[in-house]
Amino acid sequence: MDSEKTRRYQATMVSTYYSDTSCLDSFVMPDGTEQTYSSDVLTFLHSGQVFIVNSRRRNGLILFKRYHAEFAGPGAAVGGDYDADCQMVIPIGNLSLLTPELYEERQKAYLIRRQWIRLIKQITENPVPQQRVQKILDQFEQYFPQEMVANLPDVAFALLVGVLPQTAGIVRRWGGREI
Repeated sequence: MDSEKTRRYQATMVSTYYSDTSCLDSFVMPDGTEQTYSSDVLTFLHSGQVFIVNSRRRNGLILFKRYHAEFAGPGAAVGGDYDADCQMVIPIGNLSLLTPELYEERQKAYLIRRQWIRLIKQITENPVPQQRVQKILDQFEQYFPQEMVANLPDVAFALLVGVLPQTAGIVRRWGGREI
């Protein structure tokens, strides 16, 4: 009888660990087109050369690494050894990459890249996954046009702030309201 009063729920954990695969092989954009990691921008990043995201434009790159994504906004350094492990990129805005002429330009660009990483880190420190997604969406919508942000896939925001793509999708559909 006591066991009937206290209901217990069991959850089955399923592990699908594959050491030689990535969480990203390709993804489907909201408009239905499939994106793969073979792009001209990725070729530039893998060339070993360092570039700077043009700071005079509203543009940037979402860089997909093996298990996470990073955002490199205006003024940030991309490429070189730092992004050799990049598997896929999504350019945002009218992307313009510049080649640094001076050592000081390169150093400043690395500092700006670090600032972008710190901004995302602050967002990921929130323990509530839905709030992390809402915060990254708010940040992107402040900087880029809303329709541009709407065209980015859920997986991009999920990997930026460390949540499941389904969580990002739910937050985007419900607009931050309590679920």
